[in-house]
Amino acid sequence: MNEKKKQRIGREFTKGLLRENPVFRLVLGTCPTLAVTTSVESALGMGLSAMLVLVCSNVAISALRKVIPNKIRIPAYITVIAAFVTIVQMLVKAFLPQIDEQLGIYLPLIVVNCIILGRAEAFAGKNPVLASAADGLGMGVGFTAALLCMGIIRELLGSGTLLGYPVLPGSMEPMIIFILPPGGFFVFGMLIAVTNRLVERRGGQPAEHTGCAGCPMASQCRLQEQRALEAEKEKTVSKIKPPAGAVEEPTAENMEGGDHV
Repeated sequence: MNEKKKQRIGREFTKGLLRENPVFRLVLGTCPTLAVTTSVESALGMGLSAMLVLVCSNVAISALRKVIPNKIRIPAYITVIAAFVTIVQMLVKAFLPQIDEQLGIYLPLIVVNCIILGRAEAFAGKNPVLASAADGLGMGVGFTAALLCMGIIRELLGSGTLLGYPVLPGSMEPMIIFILPPGGFFVFGMLIAVTNRLVERRGGQPAEHTGCAGCPMASQCRLQEQRALEAEKEKTVSKIKPPAGAVEEPTAENMEGGDHV
């Protein structure tokens, strides 16, 4: 592998850690993020499960990108993702039943996690296998790190424990609001603000609150919009243009000046 390829693989991996963190920068996967971060154990279980599915689905979709027809790519992506989610769910049920009980319905709902489908559509379906694997691993590590940050803060302040072990002294009462939805939204918002500040200090694009200008995925959205417009234009032209071999009906304009019987 040459130096240029190594640099590209490194960029694809590191972008998901902070600059394009799927939770704090792209604001994807918010539902499981808020639901499972009441404890470090459940946050770690969800993060590792999603990361495994993300890496495997990215590799499979990238390997099949030239085989999957463009018209059915989304159903095909969901089928591939669902297969890996089923495998992960069965492994968790068999070897980590406690984590399976804590995650509940959110483990099978990884199938519709917009982070995984978004990476399949925006990256894995257009790039080679190795780059897609690095992208999936980086996004998975970023997702897991975000869940762990929220899980540590919420469990420590809301329950006074870490991984089930008491940490706060007995004289300090835990603030139960942090393990409730309002506390989850508060911690989520504060961590988004901290992440945006860190990215700005590193020279990244500041987050905008009016439109999509500050989204790191804005270029991909514009590309999808351009492709959709081109496809619509092709459909319109094909409807107007007569099929090959068809005889054009005579009109007053093309008959003018011609011979008539």
